[in-house]
Amino acid sequence: MNKLAAACAASLLTALCASAPAVAFEPAATECIAPANPGGGWDFTCRQVGKTLYDLKIVPSPVQVTNLSGGGGGVAYSEVVAKRDSDNDLIVAASSATSTRLAQGAYPGMTMGQVRWIGSIGADYGVIAVAKDSPIKTLKELLDKVKADPSSVAFAGGSAVGGWDHLKVLIAAKADGIDDIRKVKYVAFEGGGEAVTQLLGGHVQAFTGDLSEAKEFSDSGDIRILAVLAPKRLPGDFARFPTAKEQGLDVVGANWRGFYAPGKMSDDAYAFWVEAVKKVYASDEWKGIMKSSGLMPLDLDGAAFTAFVKDQIDKTTAISKEIGLIK
Repeated sequence: MNKLAAACAASLLTALCASAPAVAFEPAATECIAPANPGGGWDFTCRQVGKTLYDLKIVPSPVQVTNLSGGGGGVAYSEVVAKRDSDNDLIVAASSATSTRLAQGAYPGMTMGQVRWIGSIGADYGVIAVAKDSPIKTLKELLDKVKADPSSVAFAGGSAVGGWDHLKVLIAAKADGIDDIRKVKYVAFEGGGEAVTQLLGGHVQAFTGDLSEAKEFSDSGDIRILAVLAPKRLPGDFARFPTAKEQGLDVVGANWRGFYAPGKMSDDAYAFWVEAVKKVYASDEWKGIMKSSGLMPLDLDGAAFTAFVKDQIDKTTAISKEIGLIK
């Protein structure tokens, strides 16, 4: 090959290399952090989405679920921001409880801008329930009991004091004319599963959580769902549960569920996880899980999801100020 031909070959090779697309991110050992103990909504989100990611071959190996409880999600949030902010193989379950705690400044020094928001996988309506052997049959009866003697009813929830589970009860109490909602007793546990266990053990008198957490215990007959905090009765198997609205209380509470990622995750990795969650949401497998668990549609990702979370934080800040949780 003469010098001219060699130069042309080298030039062509350089051009081809330059025009070749960069290698896209490929996950290795994927981990999903559930910021609470097993059995609650965050655990459900990690395990069900993780299983679907693997079943659909979106990730090459089973997703490791790590339960990292504490501070209503604050321990996990701090861990990601402070120690794992560049981990491209990490996703974290989030929900309205996350945006509520951020709105109330309950994660000290933490802001929503320190992580990247991936997408939602549905909305989970709130419920208020009692144990199967409770004499209470309606939400109004329960709140009347609170009015008569606030110390006689303790509500158990899987979020911290001032968190989403707590907030739902306070909003319901306020709608029922309970003026001093600070007297409403709420006991925080690390996850909805633990809260239901305390209810079944007789340590508390009521449970505040989400339908995906409560359905299994309702199906087994262990608890009685007094009200779903939806604008109207839900479809299918969930139509048997009354709403707060039909009991005269204008209370609607939907808990969004989704994921965030480390703040310094690479753009390629972030794009992969946004697309991965979109594929899960669109799959027949996930539609089946939504139907069986009571999740309602909420399809947001990337920038749209980030804007949604910001709006949720802004609205929750306003509500929390109105009812005196924050100044």
